[in-house]
Order: sequence, then C-alpha cells, then structure tokens
Amino acid sequence: MAVELTWLGHSGFLMSDGITTIAIDPFLTGNPTAPVAAADVRCTHVALTHGHEDHFGDTLEIAKANTATVIAAFEITAYVQEQGHDLVEPGNPGGQIDLGNGNWIAFTQAFHSSSYQGRYMGMPCGLVLHIGGKTVYHCGDTGLFGDMALIGDLYKPDVALIPIGDRFTMGPRLASRAADLIGAPVVVPIHYDTWPPIKVDMGDFCPSSSTVRVLTLGEVWEI
Repeated sequence: MAVELTWLGHSGFLMSDGITTIAIDPFLTGNPTAPVAAADVRCTHVALTHGHEDHFGDTLEIAKANTATVIAAFEITAYVQEQGHDLVEPGNPGGQIDLGNGNWIAFTQAFHSSSYQGRYMGMPCGLVLHIGGKTVYHCGDTGLFGDMALIGDLYKPDVALIPIGDRFTMGPRLASRAADLIGAPVVVPIHYDTWPPIKVDMGDFCPSSSTVRVLTLGEVWEI
C-alpha cells in the first residue's frame, strides 16, 4: 500500500495511506514556511507531540472542519474538549492508540516542555505512527537521550523525523547521534530554519548510517 508523507513546514506533516490521514503538529497560521493554509488540510486524525503554539497550531480549526479525532497527551485532549471538540483519543508515553485497519500511534518520551498560552499541557511526547504498513518515528521536540536506541529496536521505523534546529531541541551534531541510535534507514530533518534562532548549517547533520532525505516545503514523498 502506498504511504505518502507531506511536509507542512517546521515539524508538521501529513501521513496517509489513502484511507487514514494523520495531520501531525499542524502549525500553519503564523508559520512563515507553511506551504498550505489550514483550510486546505484534509485528514481523519490530528496527532500532536506537545502543546507549544508552533505544534498545536491550527489543531482546532482542522479537527473541527474535518470531524477529525485529536490524538495527544491527556491534558491537551482535555483542552480540545473544552473548546467544543469531543473527538479525542488521550494517551501518554508508553501507550498506544489503535486506529483500526492495522494502523496505530504510540507515544514515546521526549525531553522538552509542553504548554499552551501559559497552560500546562502534560508531558511532551514523540510519536510512532504505523500507517499502511509503514512506520514513522516523529521525535517531537527533544534533546538527545539514550533510549532512542530502544525505541528504534522496539519499533524499527522506516523513517525518523528528527529536530535539528538547536536552541530548543537538538542541533545537527546531536541529531546525527540520535539518528545513529534510532537506526532508521532514512531520516528527515525537521524544526529548523523556520526563524533565525533555529537556522542551522545542514552540512553538520551527517548520520553515520542513515540516508538523509531533505524535503522541500509541501513535497509529497511516497515512503
């Protein structure tokens, strides 16, 4: 089954097998790199790594417009329900959500913080998405940690989406080490160059064994 991954800029993606389509961290409004508007997104689910504005983004607009289920940490889904959208699936690191048809999303740990407009939004997470027989590990916003090797061993992702922008997450050199720990055959850099504080030298992102796939904004890649 063909599985497509579309980069929405920053840390945002669409992952689709043609039946299930997940909008991941859909920060579009206010994102200078966004290739589409929130109104253009079509999905069945929205999955969030954490609550920061540059990840929560247009979740409410997209979820309501598509009658899509929001998958996120418990505190985030509680907030979404308070805003009048009851289609939610709460979880936390170590847990897994069954989406049907053999598809699922698992939560992993991430070393970061999580809040929205000053409100605590629970633990930050990474996400492992298994859609259409392909597995993608979205690291979320995180620093380097040794259990990335365990995540790679447990889930054996086909692709890892790794933040490299430094300051708020790993920079390119630490992200290279993360890629080596995870062991995915292909890694995609994310969360970089959106604004000057996270502008980096892409040449410093050089994992020892993974192929680096640099996506262009709005690119649709068949995994």
